[in-house]
Amino acid sequence: MRIVIAGGHGQIALRLERLLAARGDEVAGIVRKAEQGDDLRAAGAEPVVLDLESASVEAVAAVLEGADAAVFAAGAGPGSGVARKDTVDKGAAVLFADAAVRAGVRRFLVVSSMGADAGHTGDDIFDAYLRAKGAADAYVQGLGALDWTVLRPGGLTDDAGSGLVRLEARTGRGMIPRDDVAAVLAELLETPATAGLTLELVGGSTPVSVAVKSVAGN
Repeated sequence: MRIVIAGGHGQIALRLERLLAARGDEVAGIVRKAEQGDDLRAAGAEPVVLDLESASVEAVAAVLEGADAAVFAAGAGPGSGVARKDTVDKGAAVLFADAAVRAGVRRFLVVSSMGADAGHTGDDIFDAYLRAKGAADAYVQGLGALDWTVLRPGGLTDDAGSGLVRLEARTGRGMIPRDDVAAVLAELLETPATAGLTLELVGGSTPVSVAVKSVAGN
């Protein structure tokens, strides 16, 4: 498969790139800075320098042309303000989805967040983040031209992945290593029957492949 990842230098994205490259997929990661390219190449991915806050839908669609799947894993990051939650966590996700539709890429994964909700209330930065992610999710979920899956991990850690997770429509709060989020994304890409699902993910007791097959109804 050829897979294009938005936010290709993110912590989950780099892990996912390594997994996909190791299994023989062709991976391209969209990054904002050319100097991030070496990290992507080390992970086995092709870096594509493009700023999703300013790029046109045509420019993004050109990158997606011929891809089998797209993964939105970009984020404004913990140090960003409210404005960039709107331009990256929401705006860039909408742009990437529109570009996928234009390029004819049906399989579309979103790395969202547990608690994402366009109607979420509150004045803190994290509240704005959850609203932005929720609005982006709702936009993607409304696109009939995409075979989307929205993944909402719990609290992220840098612990070594265990390969054991809980993946359901509703899991309740919990933590999850980034390693295991990447492993679930890799499995979702190979499981098209998960299209149309919005899933929460935390640490658990079920092997990743079994958990994904279970939600796919296999």
